Amino acid sequence: MPDIAPIPAARTEAVAAAMSRFLDFVDVWDSIRMHPDVCDFAFGNPQELPLPEFSAAIQRYAEPKSKDWFAYKRSEPEPRAVVAKALREWRGMAFEPEDIALTPGAFGALATAFRAFVDPGDEVVFSLPPWFLYEPMLLAADAVPVKVRVRADDHDLDLDAIGSALGPRTRAVIVNTPNNPTGRIYPQRTLAALADLLTDASQRWGRTIWLISDEPYARLVFSDAEFRSPSEFYPYTLISYSYGKVLLTPGQRIGWLALSPSIPDRAPLRKVIERTQISGGWLFPNAVMQYAVGDLEQMSIDLAGLEAKRDRLTGELRAAGYHLRPPEGTFYLWVRSPVPDDVMFSRNLADHKILVLPGTTCEAPGYFRISLTATDDMIDRALPALVAASG
Repeated sequence: MPDIAPIPAARTEAVAAAMSRFLDFVDVWDSIRMHPDVCDFAFGNPQELPLPEFSAAIQRYAEPKSKDWFAYKRSEPEPRAVVAKALREWRGMAFEPEDIALTPGAFGALATAFRAFVDPGDEVVFSLPPWFLYEPMLLAADAVPVKVRVRADDHDLDLDAIGSALGPRTRAVIVNTPNNPTGRIYPQRTLAALADLLTDASQRWGRTIWLISDEPYARLVFSDAEFRSPSEFYPYTLISYSYGKVLLTPGQRIGWLALSPSIPDRAPLRKVIERTQISGGWLFPNAVMQYAVGDLEQMSIDLAGLEAKRDRLTGELRAAGYHLRPPEGTFYLWVRSPVPDDVMFSRNLADHKILVLPGTTCEAPGYFRISLTATDDMIDRALPALVAASG
């Protein structure tokens, strides 16, 4: 057999390149995060034990009650009904259980949406700074990422930029609200204007442009803000959600992809989604997590405590000279770096055992992100070094 080096698919190489900034940082983070003195503000990971009621629910449903308890599961009827009822009460929209596809977190919901509604070569528009895995996931689905920046002054969507990016190959626009990493919740006027843009562009190009509303932080909204879902304004909306944020349990993968009830004739789309989940690698949550959905809907981390951390850190950092806009939701602060090289700045903080996410990871050089899931003790220990680094 000839000595020929194995070569990965071109798609795989493109995905790897798109993930390089993120993985470069993860390598640094992973090398020191377990040190007992580290103050880890880098990711939305739990820094304390989970909610006791969450652990109790997992234990309760891990005990089999029939021979089929751990049989193959698609989107089971009972948890779908729970989610649809919660959405009807929360959003005031007529969601039906069949509109809900249960997925392994919002990650699985997005993977399903990209494969079910986007063809190879279709363009998908999203805003920068983004969640850092939109681009590699789109490339893995053979889609073409199209990037625009949010407004620099207030991190709101730049509707002019989005409008200019729409064209005959546009199949979808991703909106992440509350936004990771900026913490921005897009206001009603922005979402209504975006709906008008997408309606006009769909008519102009003769095909529906989908709005993929990525909402894993939709229940993490601070008391001085109001959340409105883009699905309230634009009918052709797909909603992705994860319980991993509101419960701070990202390793237990459970979420959903929902079809807006405003979409006409949803029955064929429901079938497309399920077939995509099966062919995409069985993109359903495991049995225990599905059984637990009714319990999970009743739980939340301490939002008031999270808001107190937001207010404390925002005040202390601003007093030290940092520039940041207080987030309206999520559990992140998006802060301008005191030096242009945010990667160097984050590495200097790492030397003091303080881990933050450099903005370059989110295609936004000159910023860094702080996770409010850090403990109060971590905040106490990190603040003097953060103040000293402000320049």
